[in-house]
Amino acid sequence: MSLRCFLRYALLTLVPPCLVLSVYLYLYPVFHLCAFPSPEQNTHAEYIRTLRHHTPFASKGAAKVAPFRLLALGDPQLEGESSVPDAEAASFPHLSKFWEDALRPDGTRHNALERLRLRLHHLIDFYLDDIPKALRVYHKRLDHIGNDYYLGHIYRTMHWWTDPTHVTVLGDLVGSQWIDDDEFESRGWRYWNRVFRGGVKVSEELAWRGQGHDTPVLGEDPAEWKKRIINVAGNHDVGYAGDLTQERMARFTRVFGNPNYEMRFRLPVNSTTDSAAGGAAQRPVPELRIVVLNDMNLDTPAGSREMQDETYGFLNSVITSSEDVARPAHFTIVLTHIPMYKDAGICVDGPFFDFFDGQFGNGVKEQNHLSKDATKGFLEGIFGMSGNSDAPGAGFGRNGIILNGHDHEGCNVYHYINQSSTPERQWEATTWKKALDHHLDEQTSLPGLREVTVRSMMGDFAGNAGLMSLWFDEETWDWKFEFADCELGTQHIWWLVHILDLIAAGLALAYGALLLVQVVSRGTGKAGGLDIRKAHPAKDSSALQDKHTNGGLAPTDGAVNCRPRPERIASDSG
Repeated sequence: MSLRCFLRYALLTLVPPCLVLSVYLYLYPVFHLCAFPSPEQNTHAEYIRTLRHHTPFASKGAAKVAPFRLLALGDPQLEGESSVPDAEAASFPHLSKFWEDALRPDGTRHNALERLRLRLHHLIDFYLDDIPKALRVYHKRLDHIGNDYYLGHIYRTMHWWTDPTHVTVLGDLVGSQWIDDDEFESRGWRYWNRVFRGGVKVSEELAWRGQGHDTPVLGEDPAEWKKRIINVAGNHDVGYAGDLTQERMARFTRVFGNPNYEMRFRLPVNSTTDSAAGGAAQRPVPELRIVVLNDMNLDTPAGSREMQDETYGFLNSVITSSEDVARPAHFTIVLTHIPMYKDAGICVDGPFFDFFDGQFGNGVKEQNHLSKDATKGFLEGIFGMSGNSDAPGAGFGRNGIILNGHDHEGCNVYHYINQSSTPERQWEATTWKKALDHHLDEQTSLPGLREVTVRSMMGDFAGNAGLMSLWFDEETWDWKFEFADCELGTQHIWWLVHILDLIAAGLALAYGALLLVQVVSRGTGKAGGLDIRKAHPAKDSSALQDKHTNGGLAPTDGAVNCRPRPERIASDSG
């Protein structure tokens, strides 16, 4: 079989699956039926509405679309040079030593035989040590590049398909807090130029820390908000309480934005007057509050007491500036990294603490959850909940949700406290599914709050993206929300599709080059005035005979004949 025939058959075999796989990869949310939840809470209708949004017949009405749609991404953990073993092998150190000795034969005290032995030793080490290690180094670096574009593909595809109003990344933006500043800057560049290309951090003007700012309208300046990435600090970004330092926090702030701030939005509605009261009572304007909190140093002991005081100072300002617990039409979203405390078995990660021994003030070295006390502070401080039914708002506190990362497997939890239990009431937690099955969220003596730990977007965890919708119910005059997940699949899918596409593109280029060479050579032959039929009448008559033998016309010079010739097969068999 000729090379041209081989390339043709290879393309016919490879192109169809490449097209199918590429369409799947770049439209995977379409095939997975991914869409933001909507007020009508109909999965089919939500998907159809999202699909119509991308057609020329898209409806201009947005009555059934949630005004706040948050694309939540967890733990990208960009790796870098610090994770590459034997990175110096890429410079081939033994080969450098070989040439150094070879170019300076008199620069050593060894005799000629000893110099020869050293050169051979360096040369052998180059082949057996440098080259294998260098290949592993380049493989790891290529893997980092591919991982960047895999994560970026998730962000861009989900951003295009679902049309979020806001985007957040819930901590662990990079893979290690121990890297130096140059490596941190390098990973920050990759974060903004590969993974979240086109995105920008939340500016200082928007990241305010208390009262005194005008509350913007939710939905204003939508194009700019779609580009802004609300970054949350994680342990791999700044460290745990024990090893968190001013320097690490400063570089995180410089590259990714403030670790502690809040944002408020008001939602204009059709009417803020309570018609049931004859227009006399003015109902409060719906308001959304987003609190971005660095909870890495809430627990003790901390390596830096000063930095812990700063975090608690911000947390106290959030509590003191909160609306009254009895105020309706108010919703609080807390974006943080470490999940709340819960008993073992509820989520994949159970309670765990580890501490430094003899360094960093014996501070927290690692933790899976916040402590019970810190969790209680969240629920009773920020959200104003209480186990005492005589507390303001009957102890049910403020409406809201906690979104975090850290546990790469993800978890959906309901925290509640039984006001009827005595003598000491304790916060408990269960999965959201069990809470729904037992109607815990509807019971009058169980104040509770939902916490969603967003599954990681890393390839080992199927490239997940979280979709949270928040809308305002004018009948109950309160906010409602729902959360959904959408997964791409492992990073191997991304690699497979692009490798096959590159192979197909290479084969197509080679096939096109062969055809071009044939056309050029045929044109050169005609220009020379050579008539093959006149020069070789026997061959011409043989070609005519082939036409009749094959039952039709034989291919001309410009056609591709990849079929075996029958008479040649017959002669070979004879």
